Amino acid sequence: MSKKVIIANWKVNPPSVKEAVLLAQKTEREISKSRNVEVIIAPPFPFLAAVGGVLKKSKLGAQDAFWTDGPYTGEVSPTQLKNIGAKYIILGHSERKIHLGETDSLINKKVHAVLESGLGAILCVGERERVGSEIPQIVGEQLKNALKNTKTGLVKNLVVVYEPIWAISTMPGAKSDTPDSAFRALLYIRRVLSELYGRRTADTIRILYGGSVNSANAGGFIHEGKMQGALVGGASLKPKEFALIVREVSR
Repeated sequence: MSKKVIIANWKVNPPSVKEAVLLAQKTEREISKSRNVEVIIAPPFPFLAAVGGVLKKSKLGAQDAFWTDGPYTGEVSPTQLKNIGAKYIILGHSERKIHLGETDSLINKKVHAVLESGLGAILCVGERERVGSEIPQIVGEQLKNALKNTKTGLVKNLVVVYEPIWAISTMPGAKSDTPDSAFRALLYIRRVLSELYGRRTADTIRILYGGSVNSANAGGFIHEGKMQGALVGGASLKPKEFALIVREVSR
């Protein structure tokens, strides 16, 4: 059984490299006694090298990647991220879809590039709204589109995050999600992965939860919802709060 995984997505925080290094060091101290959980810290691009240089217990992640090297102003390739020490790349996050118009086909290119480079791809899927209790078909469509033509041998490095946009606290009209809802999402995603790659391979892919995770709700999503970890946003900027989540997941 693979370790559960907790990902700290710092987004566009903090404002300076000095603060980023300090945050990483404080986080490492707070989680130093945690066991049986893989922790990934994903700082902004400018701070990757500095943060990676102080990580001992955690692995370095990045918040996005382009699909190739070459004449693409402002972009960063998986190869460059790998060479700076990154082990995982977050792809398809809802904020990039909403604010930057990322499409499933673009995300598919990124998934291919990241997995083919030998890095782990953290693929986010999730619906904008939900009517009733059933997981919308759009979640399965996002998953299939993002993984189109991805070979079975590559998905050993895939992590899937279920990120219901309607449950993210910063979104207008946000509603709290429940462990039961998360469990139904896990079963649905696992079924789609089984259709794509077979049950044995699907069972090796870790499925995480990513909707406004904090120390108060993490245990429910992991232990009742059976999720294999979490993508943590705002709470990851508070080392003590983040450590509580890590400890809850590792118990």
